[in-house]
Amino acid sequence: MKRMVSMLTQEVVPAFGCTEPIALAFTAAKAVEELGTFPDALVVSCSGNIIKNAKSVVIPNSEGRRGIYYSLILGALVGNAQRELEVLEALTPSDIEKADELMNSDFCKVTLAENVENLFIDVTAIKGDHRTRVVVQNKHTHITHIEKDGVTVFDEPLAAAQAADELLTFDDCYAFADTADLSEVQERLLQQFTYNMAIAEEGMTHDYGANIGKLIMEEATSLRDKARAYAAAGSDARMGGCSMPVMINCGSGNQGITISVPIWVYAEEHNIPMERRIKALALANLLALYIKQGIGRLSAYCAVVSAASAGAAGVAYLMGEPKAVVEATLSNALAGTSGVVCDGAKPSCAMKIALAVGNALLAYKMARTDNNFKSGEGLVKGTVDRTVATIGDVARVGMKETDIVILESMLEK
Repeated sequence: MKRMVSMLTQEVVPAFGCTEPIALAFTAAKAVEELGTFPDALVVSCSGNIIKNAKSVVIPNSEGRRGIYYSLILGALVGNAQRELEVLEALTPSDIEKADELMNSDFCKVTLAENVENLFIDVTAIKGDHRTRVVVQNKHTHITHIEKDGVTVFDEPLAAAQAADELLTFDDCYAFADTADLSEVQERLLQQFTYNMAIAEEGMTHDYGANIGKLIMEEATSLRDKARAYAAAGSDARMGGCSMPVMINCGSGNQGITISVPIWVYAEEHNIPMERRIKALALANLLALYIKQGIGRLSAYCAVVSAASAGAAGVAYLMGEPKAVVEATLSNALAGTSGVVCDGAKPSCAMKIALAVGNALLAYKMARTDNNFKSGEGLVKGTVDRTVATIGDVARVGMKETDIVILESMLEK
């Protein structure tokens, strides 16, 4: 039980802006902090998945600036590394003006790192004859190496950074949410509801991205439509540069929104007590982590599919369904929508969230009426744990070449 409390504490945290650009800003901020003065140049190497997810998304409070170079430059200018994923919260118009000047110089050089982890950022800050190097891997603020003037001052072997406890099972997640004392994580989960519904309301009432949430809501005829509209609206705002923070899951704001917003929408409609809401959200967050443990933090697999599947299972639990229905909801949802590709963070993520949430809630209706996909049909196996493991294999191994093709396409002029 302590392990799952720790997972929720570490993974459900606030982030200011899309996490890949913010991870770049964090790493640059840390490199400058270690250097002790503002550098003459930044030399950066990062993985394809970081490039993919930072290329097109708007940076909050940046007056519409977006992309890899602005993320790094703004991190170097104003970043406070101690703020981690809220590193750019204090961004000002003066900072943006300075960043524009540096964008028109040779201040920052970025290259693609080969044969590295899917989440890998290597930033060297240079001032005269002095330089500091900071490496982040596996998680968005997980520093594994710091170097000053060629001398290593901190190093965590990659094997240690990747070390993990025994894999979660569906039963682990369910038992924790259903029976454990959630007092240690209750405030955090309440904050997830508060933050993520606030940005969903922002997306629903203002113009962001392609306004997917509002477009769905204009023709909504069901609670399922409302749930997917509000989840999409949260992504509209987040991908559109909204400055409001989000409580993330698996290192992703879009995933945090996709997990939590449908649960709140259903809970409000049915006037569900707060204790049950918290249990449902704890279950959904853990199920998302459970699915992602086989997929990896970044990949070609669109993670809002796994997040929506977990969120719909949370809705089933919220509504008082038996464990078998919750389990079948998760399996049906993964079977129906897995295979949607991730082509980076940008406005179309909201459409993918709408698709994934809609199908996942249909999967719940299937489970509730005993119309489930059967073992042997496609990727569905005899147990949900085996189904989830199979999805992980497809995403991590089978879609590896897909990821390369997507990245190459995105880097074309």
